[in-house]
Amino acid sequence: MEEKVFSVDNLANRPLKIRISNLAEQANSSVVVQYGDTTVLVTATMAKQDRLGLDYFPLTVDYEERFYAAGKILGSRFVRREGRPSEAAILTGRLIDRPIRPLFDHRMRREVQIVVTVLSIDSDNDPDFAGLLGSSVALGISDIPWNGPIAGIRIGKIGEKFIINPTYAEREKGEFDVFVSGTEDKINMLEVAAKETPEEVVVQAFNLAQEEIKKLVQLQKEIFSKLAKPKATVELKEPAPEFKEKINTFLANRLEDALYGTDKMTRQVKLDNLKKEMTEWLKTEEIEETQIHEAHSLLEDAIDEAVHKNILEKDKRPDGRKLNELRPISCEVGFLPRVHGSAIFTRGNTRALSSITLAAPSHELTIETMEVSGSKRFLHHYNFPPFSVGETGPMRGPGRREIGHGALAEKSLLPIIPNKEQFPYTIRVVSEILSSNGSSSMASVCGSSLALMDAGVPIKTPAAGIAMGLMLDPNNDEKGYKILTDIQGPEDHYGDMDFKAAGTKNGVTGVQMDVKVQGVTIKILKETLDQAKEARRQILEKINAVISEPRKTLSPLAPKIKIIKINPDQIGQVIGSGGKTIKDIMEKAKVEIDIDDDGSVFVTGLEDAGVEMALKMVESITHEYKVGEIVEGTVSKILDFGAVIDLGPSKDGLLHISELAYYRVEKVEDIVKMGETVKVKVIRVDPDGRIGLSLKAMTPAPEGNGPEMNYSRREPSSRPNRRSPRPRNRF
Repeated sequence: MEEKVFSVDNLANRPLKIRISNLAEQANSSVVVQYGDTTVLVTATMAKQDRLGLDYFPLTVDYEERFYAAGKILGSRFVRREGRPSEAAILTGRLIDRPIRPLFDHRMRREVQIVVTVLSIDSDNDPDFAGLLGSSVALGISDIPWNGPIAGIRIGKIGEKFIINPTYAEREKGEFDVFVSGTEDKINMLEVAAKETPEEVVVQAFNLAQEEIKKLVQLQKEIFSKLAKPKATVELKEPAPEFKEKINTFLANRLEDALYGTDKMTRQVKLDNLKKEMTEWLKTEEIEETQIHEAHSLLEDAIDEAVHKNILEKDKRPDGRKLNELRPISCEVGFLPRVHGSAIFTRGNTRALSSITLAAPSHELTIETMEVSGSKRFLHHYNFPPFSVGETGPMRGPGRREIGHGALAEKSLLPIIPNKEQFPYTIRVVSEILSSNGSSSMASVCGSSLALMDAGVPIKTPAAGIAMGLMLDPNNDEKGYKILTDIQGPEDHYGDMDFKAAGTKNGVTGVQMDVKVQGVTIKILKETLDQAKEARRQILEKINAVISEPRKTLSPLAPKIKIIKINPDQIGQVIGSGGKTIKDIMEKAKVEIDIDDDGSVFVTGLEDAGVEMALKMVESITHEYKVGEIVEGTVSKILDFGAVIDLGPSKDGLLHISELAYYRVEKVEDIVKMGETVKVKVIRVDPDGRIGLSLKAMTPAPEGNGPEMNYSRREPSSRPNRRSPRPRNRF
């Protein structure tokens, strides 16, 4: 196939190129998207056979980092290649997966895989924008059934100016970082990281993004009209109408009783019993095993329909709450005795235990990826064990879901974390989900705020989060919808939108939205944000009733950190040759020492005495001595002409014999002894750093001309004068 190139000369002051060819000719389609110098290859591939035994649509989206794309060779010394995906790669893969997934027919049982491979990356443009655009184009021109196109755009804001697709540097400076995706008239995925931004400003970003998305969708429609293949015929998993009617008749008088009730566990038991009863009935009807599995899917469909119908028509939620009503909330701090701070946050049947660990700056997480090289001093980790939902399962490392939820809570909390100058600790928060029935990531935000205050971390103000939901009438999506506050199990699983919103009393800090429908309007998003703001206010009242501000002191179990500032030119003196000096200080004082390039020295230890000792040693090394200054030191060496005074690590001065007393001293040992501590005055500081000291200057000079008076430093030579007398003039 001859390569076709479609381009936009100026998208946020950068060129965009979409190149379509047979570069990956055995995939169903392949697309290369270049934005600036950031280039990605996207392939879309569909399996040849349907897997009708599955009860889900098997879609996989893989985002592949390539270190060569950034001109880097990374990995350990022994494995210089890419390994398992980084957390950043997993999050980007999820960002691409979430908007394209709702546009498939989920009755499909044929495997589809999207692979986004980053081939080149510049210092300005994030590959996620190109990856999502390329995925939409690849699916649209392929024979894979899909109801696109979509596009995504990033919006930033610096001062009063909104920025389309801000660079990495602009994102660092900006008030927020918003990524929006959707169709030409609806939004179907959101990622928001904000610095306590008002809701109305966030909505302005949504409107701007929608206008840019329209342009990218129109470009794709032009491409599809020229290059799209006819869509393949794929068998859909659809039960026979007669069998569906049979199951619905059986469930008609049983489902309502099983589905509704205030307690999750009771509802779950009733639904499980209904499922067993239906299975036994089907066996008596001599229904085949494959149809029994179909019946279980039909039960799910019936629950979905019942939840929608009762909320849309009667405002009836499974647990009987009002649409904007929160579940009961309780908070507790100081739950764990040996950690630096802890809290439990409970909302309904969702319970999060959050704990805080404080450590030295050297414990920051080092990040070395294709996109970023740096470190993080604030970490939030999220654990979701199987027992939290009453199930058994393998206990492996964090999966994509745990990484995604942990990252959402982390970015929602980051704006309230004090800067390094104010609070130099590395901070790790771990949220253990002990019980889950909806919105565990937002419970993590609430629990973490409580735990941070319990630990004495001087956060700006507590943050809280809430999960919002939506029930949409597919026949009237403009007016036929209901927004739900604090969604739980059935509303989350069967609802049309999962909208998580976190923030403080001042504004939004984090938002994440996914949908199961084609998309939602900005009007719905605005109403959802406003309703979430009221819920957040109520949660913050509960938090403040338990602990209203950070504790004034840290836990006695937390390490102590003190900071001093030195001249950056003196960093080498503190470190010493091969690190000898700094290692010696750390060993003697039993502390950790970290030094930033700007000369900030962080001393961390468990005991105040050790920290103070290390600080004095560092101050001694870096102290700039001045003439007339009184200092204290130890006699470390006796010489014929004086004594060497140890003033601290790698620093000494010379106490010349002539400066020991105002009278003639025959032997240095007559005045000072080895190991003796003396106070002396600085009388000379040479340009090369050598220091001259005086002991006699510590007392007033005696009066008179007796033997007590000082003698000249340069004594007369005792050698005889060997010069011959000058001969007289004989003439």
